[in-house]
Amino acid sequence: MDAETLLRPYFEELERVTLGAALLREVTPRLQARVMAMGELMATTLGTAYLNRIGLATQWWDARELLEAVDEAHGNEARRYLSVTCDYRPDPALQERLAAAPAEVILTQGFIARNSRGETVLLGRGGSDTSAAYLAAKLQAERLEIWTDAPGMFTANPRQIPSARLLRHLDYDEAQELATTGAKVLHPRCLEPVRAYGIPLHVKCTDHPELEGTIVSADAPDLGPRVKAISCKTGITLVSMDTVGMWQQVGFLADVFGVFKRHGLSIDLIATSETNVTVSLDPQANALQPAQLEALVEDLSAYCQARVIAPCAVVSLVGRHIRALLDELTPAFEVFAEHHVYLISQAASDLNFSFVVDEDQADRLVRRLHAELFGRVEADTLFGPTWRELFAPRAEAEVARPWWHHRRSELLALAEAQAPCYVYDEGTLRGQLEALRRLSSVDRIFYALKANDHPDVLRVFYEAGLGFECVSAGELEHVRALFPGLAPERLLFTPNFAPADEYRRGFELGAFVTLDNLHPLEAWPELFRDRAVLVRFDPGRGDGHHRYVRT
Repeated sequence: MDAETLLRPYFEELERVTLGAALLREVTPRLQARVMAMGELMATTLGTAYLNRIGLATQWWDARELLEAVDEAHGNEARRYLSVTCDYRPDPALQERLAAAPAEVILTQGFIARNSRGETVLLGRGGSDTSAAYLAAKLQAERLEIWTDAPGMFTANPRQIPSARLLRHLDYDEAQELATTGAKVLHPRCLEPVRAYGIPLHVKCTDHPELEGTIVSADAPDLGPRVKAISCKTGITLVSMDTVGMWQQVGFLADVFGVFKRHGLSIDLIATSETNVTVSLDPQANALQPAQLEALVEDLSAYCQARVIAPCAVVSLVGRHIRALLDELTPAFEVFAEHHVYLISQAASDLNFSFVVDEDQADRLVRRLHAELFGRVEADTLFGPTWRELFAPRAEAEVARPWWHHRRSELLALAEAQAPCYVYDEGTLRGQLEALRRLSSVDRIFYALKANDHPDVLRVFYEAGLGFECVSAGELEHVRALFPGLAPERLLFTPNFAPADEYRRGFELGAFVTLDNLHPLEAWPELFRDRAVLVRFDPGRGDGHHRYVRT
């Protein structure tokens, strides 16, 4: 039977369902679940046919006959169809059915189940891991293997940070915390079923089965207080509730949390003060829609002044006994100094510190925190090789080596003739420039003379069409002497706490003069009258090599 014939019943059902949606002009969560389940059903149908064709006896089982959702009386419709949980108690009948199966392989679906009415429901985004965990618990399996595109769990998202290290062992609680706080290798709900029955979970890489992966079990070695990973979860929505009426009022939290319950919303993080309660809503646990949030805020207005803050991200440090590390973590916490932190949570389980920040700042924060906490970590019992060590091809590694590796003999000969000396590589300078030019967000590039004012270095950038940024009259005169025909728009003067004569000289040499405070305008108004100037201002965020030196 060819693939088209094999899949025809599914396509016919899709046609009927989509026609009904078009006629009614309505797409319900129930219909969404039916449509979204089709991918799993069709893929496993094709997979079963292929495995049988190549001689591997395979039987196709419908996951909707194996997994049943736990009905939620108070959940909203989207949650009841698109993000369900299932019963995972040991199932002797299913165990007997598996033992009696004549086939070598049983192929079923992840992500889908049925409810008590026999309707198709989904386990939520990424729910295939959870399906496997439910089935492992029901079958009382000796171990559960999750095969994915990553060879385990890492100290951070390795595709974002190639220096992230493999975590060789985790206990169930640590893995749960990582999955819940944003690590995408495992679905947050997949840990509880295996933890309940002590089933070891092995995370392995489909494309590289020889790699060791991560083992999650109750037998993970206890290495004392350590931060084991940094995770980040985006798409977070905060609901901030202000009122003086909550102070010393009995039942205020019960009232407002009752509103969330009526709307079928699961609360994640909570922070309270005398006059404010702020909670986070996780998109993995809530199928959030704008209309639903508007209705929530309207109902909350009976108790407080509520507002929605989004999009946000939760950046979490995960590890056992993390409170014992506060003194060691203090330097790392400085990376948050320039950011708006909406909420801080430190779990009573002593497994994490979580910070809610603006979503567009999360990647940068994670990179800096990882460098602070894991930049000097070596491989040991807990930490394995880095992602780069595992996957960087030899050719790529060769290209990535610094330029001086390739020109070693020249440099040694130069050192014999004249040392000490500084050496700059023109190819590297041009390569860095091309990397900057590929940034679509950058309109103009200026080279700062304070980095290196050597004429040959400046000539490389002059020929490439860059401008020059100077911080003193002497630097301006140096550039003008080298390149007398330099267009004024390619000369930028950014003095700081300079006397009037330096500003005057900047205008005389035809540079764009920058102001970063009001004092020059107040002290020498005639100098700036009718002049065009650039203005630097402080947006409230910045970066720098020290907390007191921030641009």
